[in-house]
Amino acid sequence: MPRPRTQFICRECGAEYAQYFGRCSSCEQWNTLDEQILPSVTRTPGTSSKSRKASPSQALSLDQITDTPEFRFSSGFAELDRVLGGGVVPGSLVLVGGDPGIGKSTLLLQAAFHWQQQYPVLYVCAEESGQQVKLRAKRLGTTPSQQLLLLPENDAEVILTELEQIQPTVAVIDSIQAIYLPSLTAAPGSISQVRECTAALMRLAKKQNISLFIVGHVTKEGAIAGPKVLEHLVDTVLYFEGERFASHRLLRAVKNRFGASQEIGVFRMVEQGLEEVSNPSALFLGEADATPGTATIVACEGTRPLVVELQSLVSPTSYPSPRRSTTGIEYNRFLQILAVLEKRLGIPLSKLDAYVSSSGGLVVAEPAADLGIAVAVVASFRDRLVTAQTVLIGEVGLGGQVRSVSQLEIRLKEALKLGFKRAIIPKSQALEFPGLEVIPVARVADALVAGLSSQEDQ
Repeated sequence: MPRPRTQFICRECGAEYAQYFGRCSSCEQWNTLDEQILPSVTRTPGTSSKSRKASPSQALSLDQITDTPEFRFSSGFAELDRVLGGGVVPGSLVLVGGDPGIGKSTLLLQAAFHWQQQYPVLYVCAEESGQQVKLRAKRLGTTPSQQLLLLPENDAEVILTELEQIQPTVAVIDSIQAIYLPSLTAAPGSISQVRECTAALMRLAKKQNISLFIVGHVTKEGAIAGPKVLEHLVDTVLYFEGERFASHRLLRAVKNRFGASQEIGVFRMVEQGLEEVSNPSALFLGEADATPGTATIVACEGTRPLVVELQSLVSPTSYPSPRRSTTGIEYNRFLQILAVLEKRLGIPLSKLDAYVSSSGGLVVAEPAADLGIAVAVVASFRDRLVTAQTVLIGEVGLGGQVRSVSQLEIRLKEALKLGFKRAIIPKSQALEFPGLEVIPVARVADALVAGLSSQEDQ
């Protein structure tokens, strides 16, 4: 009996290898390769690959390709439409990933009840029974119709048959790790099953122009059914993010062939499901009472500006090595800013504990937050308040200079809309902005002089 064909797939990044290696050369992680048995390939006698191939494609120039008008339909959520690039594209394949219980099924079920008003919808509940989905629908306060069909099934061949017969406009697969192909010997949820099932669904969705939404759970290691395994197969990858004990959720586009990536939508989890947040900046602004060590920045997530409050605390340490802790701020960048403040301004931070966090738990990874972090740290060290109604925008260089940032005008418009009166920005981007007192600075020391209030003001 011939030995079955196998391959080794990295559970972290999805890279494939013909033989086992201790370390994946793609993601450089150790002991992440899993062996998968490949399905046997049978060929009908007398046939060749050329005879089996359908009408071959021909190379065409851009002028020869026919333009088709762009059509999108709404999901019922303006925030979800924003993340998708303006709405759902017919025939698109969207992967929604996130931790279990974050709200993926709730969001798609609410969207399915909106779609059913105009289009036929198939909701494949591979992990739940039809009764469980109906109970959730009652909790959400939705009204079902004949346009929305439920299919409690995890056999991929049955699902494909139903999709061909029903031909819905939108289909939801919840979730991909529970579906399996009987022709594969691997267990449901394995890399080979997840990939082959997704590939089969993709071919049918493209052929019948079905908008397909696939739910992919992310495990503790971020592998197996996570977006990293499938992101090259789908058109759009959406990540649901949020703290376990926080009410708000962020829906982020990691990949999008039909719009801008890194776009975010903000939702709030309530008793009736997920609801949109019309003013996201209000979530990430602190209380009205100002305290030393607090600064306000304007971060951009995709094309959306968000006004975020940063809080810092500097205190004497009781340990030989001072502690550094961040929440929502990149740890290494925080260390870099502390080093700049000590080297260029002479602040002895190497002998002090330093903490920084963003309000609401928002993850701020862009360099434009550097100036706000630096001013917040110095304000806590000096026990000073940042001047009221002031936002800080700028990247801090290793030499202590304030460097330019992208999308400055969008950030200033958001600050003005929320009632801020002053903005400290890089000198290289000095401009006049009606309604705002714009203060250009060249170095961090200049920003501290302009941003920190005097003792008399406190």
